[in-house]
Order: sequence, then C-alpha cells, then structure tokens
Amino acid sequence: MSRTIFAKIIDREVPASIVYEDDLCVAFHDVAPRAPMHILVIPKKPIAKVADATADDQAILGHLLLKAAQIARDQGYGEAFRLVINNGEAAGQSVFHLHVHVLGGRPFTWPPG
Repeated sequence: MSRTIFAKIIDREVPASIVYEDDLCVAFHDVAPRAPMHILVIPKKPIAKVADATADDQAILGHLLLKAAQIARDQGYGEAFRLVINNGEAAGQSVFHLHVHVLGGRPFTWPPG
C-alpha cells in the first residue's frame, strides 16, 4: 500500500484536528464534513480496506468500533450517530486506508447514499 494522506496524518507530516489517539488508532475531524460531527477513526496499521482485513486484524476492527462509539459520546452525540465504512472506489472510498466515519448532529435517512 502506498503512503496515503492518513499515513501522513499518523506520522504528523500533515496537520489534522485530532480528537483521540492511542497505540492502535487516531481519530480526527474530516476536512469535508457531511454532518455537524464528522470524525474519521483510522487504524495505525495500514489496512487498505475492510475487505483486506484478516483474522489477525479482528482486535483492531473491534477497537475501531468501540472507539467510534466513545468518540460520539465524548462529542455529545452518544444517543444518535451513524458509522460508515466504505469498501472500494465504487462504494465511495477515496482514501485507501481503512477508516470509520462517525457522523452525528443531523437526521439520517435509510437507505443511505
């Protein structure tokens, strides 16, 4: 996997408005928000897309979801938020480093997109 903008954010080569970080992940505000709260949670391990994850990544994947919920609570949206993971270009993925969109603060419809 080539170095993405997200890898550069992890390495602090590109600035970002970071709201959370631990040894497994980083979370920061999206530069083009689609909701009042739009935060991306990314693993520090470079995984291009969720379909590329393996059984060895199970703990990281679970960690991302738990942290996404914690971040939504910390931002004041713990009762109503949406998580989105796009897999592949046709599904809307534009940065090929796995990321969870955490969105809140507006009504969401179903089906999405």
